[in-house]
Amino acid sequence: MENNYQKLEKLIGIKFNDSELIIRAFTHKSYINENREKGLKNNERLEFLGDAVLELAATRHLFDKCPDESEGVLTSFRSALVKGQHLAEVSKELELGQYLLLSNGEEKSGGREKNYILANTVEALIGAIYLEHGFEQTEEFIKKFILKKLDEIIEHGLYIDSKSQFQEICQEKEDTTPHYEVLNEQGPDHDKEFTMGAYIGEELVAEGTGSSKQKAEDEAARNALKVKGW
Repeated sequence: MENNYQKLEKLIGIKFNDSELIIRAFTHKSYINENREKGLKNNERLEFLGDAVLELAATRHLFDKCPDESEGVLTSFRSALVKGQHLAEVSKELELGQYLLLSNGEEKSGGREKNYILANTVEALIGAIYLEHGFEQTEEFIKKFILKKLDEIIEHGLYIDSKSQFQEICQEKEDTTPHYEVLNEQGPDHDKEFTMGAYIGEELVAEGTGSSKQKAEDEAARNALKVKGW
């Protein structure tokens, strides 16, 4: 794992002197359940910290870059930058999934490719960078790998809420309101994964997965827009 971390450090331009911290950033809670004897800690607290640091960095960036936009528009931009789907894409670009420590069950179920796990891992990595190097260097990492997509998000309207957009277009084109149903629910109560279906009438248009029904519905709506070419 040491060589793998060196590869990541070179890619992001940040070196970790605290090896336990970088390991913790990639330790999923499922791994702890099967390996308690190793004395490791999971990445949930780092994720909590990283989420707050990311939101602050994104807020500051938008405040400076978009001086003429209203609070409501800035909030929409920020939501698009920090939402799980975007963070999962960043995680895949950095190939963070390969560094994850997962339980055998999570490994077999494709945990390294699950968007919500990958998104949480980005936040945990941000938390780890912040603890070791402070806000300034963490902000540079966030700008380089996450905030760089702002222009693309604005240009393609990706800051628009997918569920609202799907509903509006569906009402206009199909004269009906789409609805969502639970297709699958798995995992223990503290670590659920939901699969939701986006329906137009009786037609299942698309599916989405997430750590909550809301997140799964958002992804289902986004996928439905793609399927319909809207």
